[in-house]
Amino acid sequence: MTGPARPNRNRSAFNLRGRMLLVGVALGLCSVALVGRAAYVQLVNADFYQRQGEARFVREIPIPTSRGMITDRNGEPVAVSTPVESVWGNPQELLRHPDRLPELARALGVPLDQLTTRLSQRADKEFVYLKRRINPDQAKAILAHNVPGVFSQREFRRFYPQGEAMAHVLGFTNIDDRGQEGLELAFDEWLRGKPGSKRVIRDRHGRIVENIDLVRAAEPGKDLTLSIDRRIQFLAYRELRNALTAHKASSGSVVVLDVATGEVLAMVNLPSYNPNAVTGTAQDTQRNRAVTDLVEPGSTMKPITVAAALNAGKITAATRFDTNPGTMALGRYTIRDHHNYGVLDVTGIVTKSSNLGAVKLAEPLPNQYFYDFIRGFGYGSAPQSGFPGEAAGVLMPPARWNGLTKSTMAYGYGLSATPLQIAQAYAALGNHGRVIAPTFVKGQINEPRQAVAPEIADQVLAMMQTVTEPGGTAKQAAILGYHVAGKTGTARQASGGGYARRYTTTFAGLVPSTHPRFATVVVINDPQAGSYFAGLVSAPVFRSVMEDALRLMDVPPDDIETWLAAQARGEARRQAALPKLPVALDETYDDLTIPPAMAEGGGDR
Repeated sequence: MTGPARPNRNRSAFNLRGRMLLVGVALGLCSVALVGRAAYVQLVNADFYQRQGEARFVREIPIPTSRGMITDRNGEPVAVSTPVESVWGNPQELLRHPDRLPELARALGVPLDQLTTRLSQRADKEFVYLKRRINPDQAKAILAHNVPGVFSQREFRRFYPQGEAMAHVLGFTNIDDRGQEGLELAFDEWLRGKPGSKRVIRDRHGRIVENIDLVRAAEPGKDLTLSIDRRIQFLAYRELRNALTAHKASSGSVVVLDVATGEVLAMVNLPSYNPNAVTGTAQDTQRNRAVTDLVEPGSTMKPITVAAALNAGKITAATRFDTNPGTMALGRYTIRDHHNYGVLDVTGIVTKSSNLGAVKLAEPLPNQYFYDFIRGFGYGSAPQSGFPGEAAGVLMPPARWNGLTKSTMAYGYGLSATPLQIAQAYAALGNHGRVIAPTFVKGQINEPRQAVAPEIADQVLAMMQTVTEPGGTAKQAAILGYHVAGKTGTARQASGGGYARRYTTTFAGLVPSTHPRFATVVVINDPQAGSYFAGLVSAPVFRSVMEDALRLMDVPPDDIETWLAAQARGEARRQAALPKLPVALDETYDDLTIPPAMAEGGGDR
C-alpha cells in the first residue's frame, strides 16, 4: 500500500507569487490611472478646475474712487468727498447664525424683523448692504461685535461746507455718489471719475486673505473751479434772507454776473435746503428758481423798449412824449401811471417808470422788429449756461399777438423770463450791447453777440442811472461813491387767466455805471408786510450786496465827488458834536453812509 499524497510545495509557492504579482499589477495600474488623472486635471483641463476654484474663493471687487472737488473762483472748497464706511453682510453666512441677528440689529439700530426679512429675501445672495456711508467709528463699533458674515468697505460721501447758501447752484449727489441736481448733475461725468477693480481671495467667511492682482486702477474725478465767489454768494444769501423775513415774502432770487465775461459770481434762492441732509426735503425747495422759474419782468423791460426805439431811429434821447392825463384807453383796458407825469423826454420815461411813455415808444415799431430786438437780448431762448433745466421763458411770436400784446410787452407784461435771463440782458446793456451766454465755470468765456449798437447801449445806461438818483424810483439802490444804473419792476402775478393782488418785485442794476463790473438782479415774490414796490423791497437788497461786493473785488469808486462831500458832512457833524462828549469819541463813521430815503408814493410805478 502506498501512503497519503503529500502537498506540492512548489505549486503553493507559485500561487503566492502570482497573487503578489497580481496585486502589484493592480496597484501599478491604479498609480498610472492616478498620475494620468492628475496630469489631465493639471495640464489638459486645468482651466476648468481653475475656474471652479476661483468661483468659490476668488472675487473681483471694486476699488472706490473719490469724486472731484468743486471750488469757488478763489480756490475755496465748496464740495468735497470725505471717506466713509459702508457695512455689508453675507446673507448666507448670517442666516446660519440666527442667534446673532438680535445683537446685529441692535448694533445697526434697525428692527430685528426688518433685518431678518431683508436677509431672507436675499438668502441666495452673498452680498447685501446693511448700513451705508457712515462714520468710520460707527462702522468699527458694529464690526466689534464679531458677528459672522458682517464686513465693511470704504466709500466716499459728498460734503458741502456752504450748506444752504450754495445748495441750488451745486445740487447734491445720491447714495451712490452720482450727481442728482445742479452742477453736480451738469458735470457728473467730469467729477465722477472711474472706480478701479482688483481680484482677491476670500475665505469661507468672506474675509479677504490675499490680493491677487490689480485689474484696473482707480481714476479719481477731476476738480472743477466755479465762477462763483463764495463771499458774494453768502452776502446775497444773507441779504435775501433778511429781506424775505422783513417783508414776509414767500420766495426770492438773486443773480450776480460779471458784465465783461458773463461769469456767474453768485446765484441764491430762498427757500433753500441743506444739501448735506437731503432726505425728507420738499421737492419745491430743491429747484433753482433763478434758472427755472418764470416771472413777468414788469418795468425792467422799459430800458429794452427804449433801446429798441432808439435803434430803430424813430426817436432821439430828447424826444418828448405827452403822458397826460396819466391814463390811456387801450381797447377795453386802461393803462395807468402811478401819477400824471405830464410831458416826459425819453430819460424821464425811464426815471419815472412811465407805462404810458413805454407804450408810446413801442407804438410805431413794427411787430416783427420789436420781437426780434427783444429776442436778441436773450428773451424767449434758454441762456445756454449749461445748468440743468434752465427755462427759455415765454416770448410769443408776432403771429400770435393781439391788439394789446406789443403795448403790454413794452412795460413788461405778456412775456416772461427767468432772473438769469434778465441779468443776462442787463449785462449786455452794461457791456456796450454785447450779449454773452452766462457760465458757471471760471475762465470760460463764451463768444459775444452784438444785440444793439454800443452808443445806444451807453445812452440807455446813462438814462438808467437817473433811476437811483433823486427823483427816481430806486433811490434805495444808491451806493455812496458809485454811480448805479438800474430799473425797478413791480408786476402783478398772473392767476387764473387774470392778475391777482400779489406782486413780484424786481430790481435789475449795473454798478459802477460808468464802467459796469456787476449786473445784479433781485427778485422777491409776494411781499406781505408794508410796501410791495420794488424800489423799497428789492432795491435795498441790491445795495447791501453790491456795497460789500465792490469792496471785496477792489472795484474803484467812480463818484469820488459825492463820496468826498458825504465824508466832509460827516466830519463836520462829528466835529460839532465833540464839545458835548465827556469822554473820547467812539468813531463809528456811521454817518458816512447815505441815510435811507423813502420815495414819495414809493418804488416802481
